[in-house]
Amino acid sequence: MAPIEVTSEQIAAFRLARHHLADDVVGDIDHVARVPPLVSVCGDVCGIQAQVVSSAELAIWTRRHSTTRAEIREALWEKRALVKTSLMRLTLHYIPATDYTLYITALRDSRIGMVLRLLARFRITPEEATALNVKVVDALANGPMTQQELLARMRANADKRMRKWLAFAWTAFRGAIVDGLICYGPPKGSEVTFVRVDRWLPRQTRVDDEVARQTLMRRFLAAYGPGTVRDFCKWSNITVATAKVAWRAIEPELAEVSVDGQRSWILKSDRRALAGASLDPVSAHLLPSFDPFLLAHAEKDHLVERRHYKRVYRNQGWLTPVVLVGGRVAGVWSLRAAAKRMLVDVDLFARQPRPVREAIEGRASAMGRFLGAECEVTWA
Repeated sequence: MAPIEVTSEQIAAFRLARHHLADDVVGDIDHVARVPPLVSVCGDVCGIQAQVVSSAELAIWTRRHSTTRAEIREALWEKRALVKTSLMRLTLHYIPATDYTLYITALRDSRIGMVLRLLARFRITPEEATALNVKVVDALANGPMTQQELLARMRANADKRMRKWLAFAWTAFRGAIVDGLICYGPPKGSEVTFVRVDRWLPRQTRVDDEVARQTLMRRFLAAYGPGTVRDFCKWSNITVATAKVAWRAIEPELAEVSVDGQRSWILKSDRRALAGASLDPVSAHLLPSFDPFLLAHAEKDHLVERRHYKRVYRNQGWLTPVVLVGGRVAGVWSLRAAAKRMLVDVDLFARQPRPVREAIEGRASAMGRFLGAECEVTWA
């Protein structure tokens, strides 16, 4: 079958819609009935990256303007409808609790291999790693523990090799996390805590490894398509060899797409939505650092001009908050406190028409209501 010919504008519009960035619901009560549930928003974009809590909260709010910080925290720590754990690219994410086993299973093989290679540098065997996981789970039998409390418990009776491993506090319990035994619990002051998954989350349904990877690949294409195996590997950190097995399994469900001679694929069930996607060229959004919209594809030319790439994708994996206009990065922004208000410093890469600038100011004003402080735009 010949590839579907589409424009870059159609692709941008399709992705914006899938990320709940196409419908402008700021202050419009007529749209309340179709505001998606908070948990669904996190699921539809395959997780909200949560390395920085404030950025994760803004990423959710950007897609659902009725959201409050209290509602997000309630979903995480009281209702437990969302779960916080390390997932794609070994980074923290919020995902629906009902999807927990799916993600852990799909990612497990690649991530456990990585953890075991790290442990081998400390001359720790796979059997000793398993024993450490058992000790971690046993230590959490009575409820959440802070990282330092758990480290202290694990250091007791540990030999020199294990103590060296435990000195890497940021990764000390990675084995138990990637194996789905523990996840993050409610913060204790400024400290994170860990909890046992079997005590914290609702009962999980087991899923076959291959089925899990195929399901995750379909969800990735539904949220970020059109895409390629390379994109999926870049996003998930699953090895190419493993991903290709899943790709071949779902290939009959895929349709080839061509834009400017570049080949990629989308779910056949999404062909009509892609063909009918229409881009609003003056739509504007203030995406926070680490927003998932910016993290899915190996190449970023569809998002940002190469001369501005380093202003967005910085060293050590840090991302600058961006101004998104018509599905492309049109500038960067930052937030700073001033007397009784917040200033949103916007630095556009090129002049924008007045409707775009007014839309940016409207987004900043709405963000102020979420943050609980008036937000005023300053233009670089």
